[in-house]
Amino acid sequence: MTSDIATGSAAGTRWRDMLSGAPDLVAAGTARYGSDPELVRGCLAGSPGAFDLLVQLHQRAVYRLCYRFMGNHEDAADLSQEVFLRAHRGLASFHSNSSLSTWLYRIGVNLCLNRVSLKRPVTEPLVVDRAVDHRVVDPVERLEQGARAVRLRRAIAQLPARQRAVVILRVYHELPHREVATIVGSSVGAVKANFFHAMGNLRRLLGPDEPGSTGRAGRRAGEDTS
Repeated sequence: MTSDIATGSAAGTRWRDMLSGAPDLVAAGTARYGSDPELVRGCLAGSPGAFDLLVQLHQRAVYRLCYRFMGNHEDAADLSQEVFLRAHRGLASFHSNSSLSTWLYRIGVNLCLNRVSLKRPVTEPLVVDRAVDHRVVDPVERLEQGARAVRLRRAIAQLPARQRAVVILRVYHELPHREVATIVGSSVGAVKANFFHAMGNLRRLLGPDEPGSTGRAGRRAGEDTS
């Protein structure tokens, strides 16, 4: 997974390791704010650039969460902007016993669940990850991988909304059950049950011709007991 997706570590996460090659403005901000609580205090105090730093650190991860949930760029852009608007208004409610990423993901998931209740998501074709080294991947295999990814994405879009949220957070964002439970506001047991049922639904939706589509996710579910 890309380094911009935080994995729910302690609230004292150091940003310097996450921002290799980041813009000078953000790099300067990380020298001033070394942890989540410090950054939040800077935002609440109105320190110049503090909230810009928060957005810069998390905007890609939040956007990807919204896009994977809604399946189209228009909703993803709208919802990710709303996430940061709500975060700005509600920073005083942030508790340092969780990470900023967990808090922002929770806002994002709630917004996505509300949007899904109002409209069915319109899915767009999935663009193959540009990070793949095409020099060592057979072109036909690359097309087949892209097609499988599109089918999997469309199948995920057909899941019940809460199952979809759990799958996205577990599979794409690689978060442990305990953090997913915090984000979606349920128990660890309920998250595991949702994930189990989601995997079964995906297997039925994808059919027997996709034997490996949910294999990695299923293995991770079995290995992670947190």
